[in-house]
Amino acid sequence: MKNKIKNYWQELDKIDKFLIFFLFFSLILRVISLSYLHLRGWDETVYLNLGHDLSINPLLYSLKNSTWTDFIPSTDVIYGWPNIGFRAPVLPYTIALFSFLKLNFFIPVIIPLIGTFNVFLVYVLGKELFNKKIGLYAMILFSLVPINLYTSGKIWSDSVFVFFMLLTFISLWRGFELGNKRFKILFGLFFSLSLLSRYTAMWFAPIFLIFFLLKYKSLFFLKDKYLWYTVGLFFIILLPWFIYGFIYYDNPIGSFIHGFKAANYYGGVQSWNYFFVNHWRIFSITGVLFIFSFIHLFLKKEYLKKEVYLILVWFIFFSAMAIMMPHKEDRYILMVVPVVCLLSGLFIDKIGKYRNIIFGFICIMLLISACNTFKTDYLISIDNTNICFSSGNNFLAETLIGNNSLIMNNQSPIVHYYTGKEIILYPKILNINTVKNLINSKYQNKKVYIFFANYDMPMESNFKNDLDINFEKVFECVKGEGYSAVYIYK
Repeated sequence: MKNKIKNYWQELDKIDKFLIFFLFFSLILRVISLSYLHLRGWDETVYLNLGHDLSINPLLYSLKNSTWTDFIPSTDVIYGWPNIGFRAPVLPYTIALFSFLKLNFFIPVIIPLIGTFNVFLVYVLGKELFNKKIGLYAMILFSLVPINLYTSGKIWSDSVFVFFMLLTFISLWRGFELGNKRFKILFGLFFSLSLLSRYTAMWFAPIFLIFFLLKYKSLFFLKDKYLWYTVGLFFIILLPWFIYGFIYYDNPIGSFIHGFKAANYYGGVQSWNYFFVNHWRIFSITGVLFIFSFIHLFLKKEYLKKEVYLILVWFIFFSAMAIMMPHKEDRYILMVVPVVCLLSGLFIDKIGKYRNIIFGFICIMLLISACNTFKTDYLISIDNTNICFSSGNNFLAETLIGNNSLIMNNQSPIVHYYTGKEIILYPKILNINTVKNLINSKYQNKKVYIFFANYDMPMESNFKNDLDINFEKVFECVKGEGYSAVYIYK
């Protein structure tokens, strides 16, 4: 066995050996954040809680019987609480599987591992479209781009979405450009899983149609029976989710509709130029490199090549859709980062004799950006506000015993994840009287703990002063600007 491994290693070329070392390095980079993480945020704990609930009852994709809640405005009977179909199911069910198998220790590593696979898949796509060297340049850039590095340490759906979307594009190219029938069928499989990872995968359907029309310059591609096989497989994979939509929304595509409704009320509205204003934080120097590569493509008419216009259409269409969405976060543009890196790699390969020096400088800049990303994340993790909020959660986790107690707070998924206890939200109109009325009308047989923290409310809030006067304080954390307190209602 030892000799076989040695012989295999000797047969590898320099690029393949470097690839193995770099993927290991990339995984280490993504796991680093796990060493100092103190507090997971809202979306992360939603996926973790939902995954845990699904491990107990995999058929109940709803918050109806849950002891926590997500932010779901309930004015709409169908597209409100308790339906949570706006959260795409692949990540929650993946967490549920590991939870069911009692492999909870592995759950934090899932996304860093997928993020490392994504680095490899960018290399594969670059090799397929261009050559090994360009794939290598793109892989290194992709691994170190700040937004990709940051999201690879969080339990979000973004890295999972990128994973299946990269597999979709690799299958599209190998299947319909290189003529591999197996990959023609896999194209539909991976595209359906992309959609079940994040609903914005719908935006890629026109991209694929444009590719086919540009490639064949007619509707001739519709005669390919394998295209219809892959379309059939696509809908077969989605069938359970259509059934879910019919049961919970009275509409087979109800969960997808809910997803796009949720995009209008989550996180507020950001300006159309959000990604441009924050381009350095998202892309670092890779964004500047991409601008030069973009100009080069048009000066040299590289955009006429199939492999280039495929990913150009990908970049232009997805970017346009992301810009038009009302709510924007840095990570929402992650899906165009592979294109930025692939086209930047293509440009670097054409620079000439100074390309290695230029690329080395770019990598140094990206490593500096990576250090800044880790530094910022670390400082957030040791922020006194977060530390006091965590201390309050720890107190409640250790203090509350049995099912007769519950916690009132407005960070329901986070507090539930760290305490394992039932959570109720503050009343919509928040004052001491509405709190008392809510408890007396619905929870008079429960022991109610009110968890106040400046993690989510201003320290100088009148509500805090009213709690100090009217309720018994059983816990307090004061640490610099950080504050949290637990009150009990008797």
